[in-house]
Amino acid sequence: MLGSISIVEILSTFIVMFAIIDITGSIPIFIAMKEQGKSIKALQAAGVALLLFVVFFFAGDALLRLFSIDAASFAVAGAVVLFILSIEMITDRELIKNNHRSSGASIVPVAFPLIAGPGAITALLSLRAEYSVPNIMIGLLLNIVIDYLVIRYLSRLHKFLGGDIIFVIRKFFGVILLAIAVKLFVGNIQSVVGTAL
Repeated sequence: MLGSISIVEILSTFIVMFAIIDITGSIPIFIAMKEQGKSIKALQAAGVALLLFVVFFFAGDALLRLFSIDAASFAVAGAVVLFILSIEMITDRELIKNNHRSSGASIVPVAFPLIAGPGAITALLSLRAEYSVPNIMIGLLLNIVIDYLVIRYLSRLHKFLGGDIIFVIRKFFGVILLAIAVKLFVGNIQSVVGTAL
């Protein structure tokens, strides 16, 4: 198991998931929820999000087999989703509508869909075509720890970072995500085209 550990793969997974989850970009949303009197339990939100990610990650193969979809095809589809999400982050325009409304907080909408949303779950499954499972899980776990810390120390972070720095972080990771989407697409499209031919 230790032999398959790769710092590069862990870091790549971490960056992809961090960019898509965009926990720093959600800070104003969390602040607004708290101002509305909604309590957000950091441990509960992070725990439920991790559970959702793990269940979809390991059940993903069975779902793909059910629909006769190979990993490379799913990775290409995931790359397209990542591309759209990166464009959203860079341009500040919502291309994929999120129509979630709930009176809850910790589980809905914080754990799902703000942390473990469709885009993040799709990205996680897509990464299986490129990286090993242990590296993906470590990268994911690091993200969940950061998500927990951000929610736990929400007010302090909001005061420390401010709107401008959060804006810059969002743009920077949008560009990084765009590059990773292109890499994921190029790395798998040849396999998809070859299979089709």
